[in-house]
Amino acid sequence: MHFSKKPQKYIDTTMKNSEISHFGHPQHKLSFEYSQFPFKCDGCKEVGIGSRYKCSICDYDLHMHCALPSPSIYHPFYPKCSFQFLSRPPGDIPRFCNACEKGISGFVYHCPSCGFDLHPCCAKLPMVLDDGELKLYLYQKVSSACHRCGKKGRSWSYRSKCKSYNLHVACVREMVVESWPEIFMETKKGSYRLENEVSNLKNTLQSSHSSSRSKGKVRKCCEMAGMAVQFVVSAVLGDPTVLIGGIVGSLISRA
Repeated sequence: MHFSKKPQKYIDTTMKNSEISHFGHPQHKLSFEYSQFPFKCDGCKEVGIGSRYKCSICDYDLHMHCALPSPSIYHPFYPKCSFQFLSRPPGDIPRFCNACEKGISGFVYHCPSCGFDLHPCCAKLPMVLDDGELKLYLYQKVSSACHRCGKKGRSWSYRSKCKSYNLHVACVREMVVESWPEIFMETKKGSYRLENEVSNLKNTLQSSHSSSRSKGKVRKCCEMAGMAVQFVVSAVLGDPTVLIGGIVGSLISRA
């Protein structure tokens, strides 16, 4: 399984260091580790999963993109903007991410000229998610309705090459945020799974494409729907290479 390469302007987080020093937590070194369970990033204040840097002494966690930020980045959606990395939102007014529409309360990429803001993980969302069979492309806006909220336009979206699946980044983010209290409590117990939330979204996707298909095509459609959900959720949570296999991988086999 592979993912299309990101532009050179983005950090290549495949080159991981086992330990790093970070300005956000100067007391101790942060060690690289992989988490199968969701965690709260202490940099951007958003939920994450998969690869992270962690201080085991202080329970301090950072997404890869928050642990290894670029001083500045450019984004294909905003060719005239130069986004600067900031440890906190500028000014005194509430700020919102232009990718997912969620409020910003921690690390941010900010364009001082346009006033646009991006969460670090949103800024580094891959333009293409590709496993060799299913391709999802990131769009600033699409004309088709999102399969979770039923609305058109709104935030950035991932849409399949066949145009059968369309998911707002904002909707995926909301799905996770809405269940964060449960995520937090159950993660402490070591038992939380995102299966209910992702399963509901997967069922919505597959039901909208199965009515006129043969049994074989329905099964294939269900498999692709499950994979599409996995792709987008794992990308939004900061680690698109994970596909959160241990958390929702079993959904595909249940299709």
